[in-house]
Amino acid sequence: MARNLTQKILAEHLVEGRLTPGEEIGLRIDHTLLQDATGTMAMLEFEALGLDRVKVQLAAQYVDHNLLQTDFKNADDHRYLQTACARYGIYFSRPGNGISHQVHMERFGRPGLTMLGADSHTPGAAGVSMLAIGAGGLDVAMAMAGYPYYFPCPRVLGVRLTGELPDWVSAKDVILEMLRRYDVKGCVGKVIEYYGPGVESLSATDRETIGNMGTELGATSSIFPSDRRTQEYLQAQQRGDAWRELQADTGCDYDEHAELDLSKVEPLIACPSSPGNVKTVRAVSGTKVDQVIIGSSVNSSFRDLMVTARIIQGRHVHSDASLHINPGSRQVLENLADHGGVMDLLQAGARIHQSGCLGCIGMGQAPGTGQVSLRTFPRNFPGRSGTKDDQVYLCSPETGIAAALKGEITDPRELGREMDYPRIKDPEQYRVDEASIICPSESLRQTEVKRGPNIQPFPEFDPLPATIEAKVAIKVKDNISTDGIMPAGSEILPLRSNIAAISEYVFHLVDPEFVGRIKQMGDAVVIGGENYGQGSSREHASLAPRYLGVRVKIAKSFARIHKANLCNFGIVPLTFQNPKDFDSIQLGDRLIFDDLRRRLERGDTEIPVRIGDREILTLLEVSDRQRQHLLAGGTLGYIKKELAIQ
Repeated sequence: MARNLTQKILAEHLVEGRLTPGEEIGLRIDHTLLQDATGTMAMLEFEALGLDRVKVQLAAQYVDHNLLQTDFKNADDHRYLQTACARYGIYFSRPGNGISHQVHMERFGRPGLTMLGADSHTPGAAGVSMLAIGAGGLDVAMAMAGYPYYFPCPRVLGVRLTGELPDWVSAKDVILEMLRRYDVKGCVGKVIEYYGPGVESLSATDRETIGNMGTELGATSSIFPSDRRTQEYLQAQQRGDAWRELQADTGCDYDEHAELDLSKVEPLIACPSSPGNVKTVRAVSGTKVDQVIIGSSVNSSFRDLMVTARIIQGRHVHSDASLHINPGSRQVLENLADHGGVMDLLQAGARIHQSGCLGCIGMGQAPGTGQVSLRTFPRNFPGRSGTKDDQVYLCSPETGIAAALKGEITDPRELGREMDYPRIKDPEQYRVDEASIICPSESLRQTEVKRGPNIQPFPEFDPLPATIEAKVAIKVKDNISTDGIMPAGSEILPLRSNIAAISEYVFHLVDPEFVGRIKQMGDAVVIGGENYGQGSSREHASLAPRYLGVRVKIAKSFARIHKANLCNFGIVPLTFQNPKDFDSIQLGDRLIFDDLRRRLERGDTEIPVRIGDREILTLLEVSDRQRQHLLAGGTLGYIKKELAIQ
């Protein structure tokens, strides 16, 4: 039977279940990826399992989020991560070396492998044809311990690419076109597989951009074939032996089909405050711009920064705008310098920052009050920049640099009247820098793991009680993101290893009174709309509410990663059988879930909920495995009990 590429990789790694869309499957994981914002808690979870070392082909830990050391917390966490990596056999990428997605693709990515990352943009590894999936930290810790990754078997959306991108249009515009078509939840439960004659016109780093931001579509992952362009990239990285050709079988089929003619894509921009709010750049041209940032987890490759440098060469940033450059890795910056790009940027007035996520997660670079910021980032959720009521737009490097030069949103094709479009080719041989990656070795296995005062033990949670009686602590609208549930930023991110401290900020941007209210309630319920928990993979958006007493969340629908995280920490994720019941529940209502434990034990899907003198029906759509974890109060409690029995 002819298979598409997604099905072939899934079949190679399948250890449990059937490749039937919607059914839970267990997948063998080859690589795991952690970054410091999620990795500290994931490492604590791994340690709680009591294992001597990781049991995965390759595990890597990157420090790319918490780079501002305003006190001891981040520095302490980084020392903890470095010593834990040495102790347990994990690659450690030091602060300033680069962003996880860029560095992993440069130094470790291999076509046809699976990767699970505690970062929702892990699917950027599609650039080297890995089937990479973002997940909560506990799921990644379990993969590090040698367990399969469990998730619903995805449908495969085949997108046939034809043509080639015109001048002044780039890969960012391709994924923005996908977002224009599908919005932020149109690809939930799907892997997007790109194929067709247009694929060869896209470089490996172009494909990373598209795969990275496929997450904003709600997709489980994205994948490209491994072809001549993949081979070129790996050879240039001095890793040609990692390449193998991978294609879909001739005559294969897809669950869904789409076509995209690259030659007809035009400059696009995602307007405030959603990656799905996409318009043509022409439609918003003339809007005054105060800040432009190029780089971060997407559009921070050599090609993206070099095209920026060549466009601005001999020119200067507009007097009313600031231009920031966030390189994807130290290696990218070194290659940019080799080709003269650094001097072009400096002389144009750009501010070049260390390699890291920085403003993408509110770690500095916040815009001023009422200011407009154009960014090549993957997300622009409300307040994510660190500024309340921010006005953040997402765009390509070409659109960003046009705005930096003109001081207003400008269709980059307008620059074609002044200059030829600089077509950038990747170097035949990159300058390779692995000096800031500490490799695991037997000599490091005796390293003492060092824990600062901010490193607090993982909290223990009680099993699910027979019946839950709880009040509604908050009710939120559609598309609430994990940023809305558990904010990021320079003040909050350093608390990721201290659940008691970080829980004080749950729903802080949405409802500053939430924490005080729930502390008076005891057990609590959260009511949500469609696509509840979209965005980041941060498990703290489940873990911190559970710590405060949230036992149940009822929503119209859940984002994939967040729903899995809820099960991991013992919060029962229910959906309204009738979405109109959402309107009938108000803040402070008392909800009673009679015989909830018994209903889970016997496999009930319909869960009745009493509200005063009436009753509504909700649905519990989880696997048998997740039911067992919910009954135990969470995955870690279940696994520790299982290991103790063994």
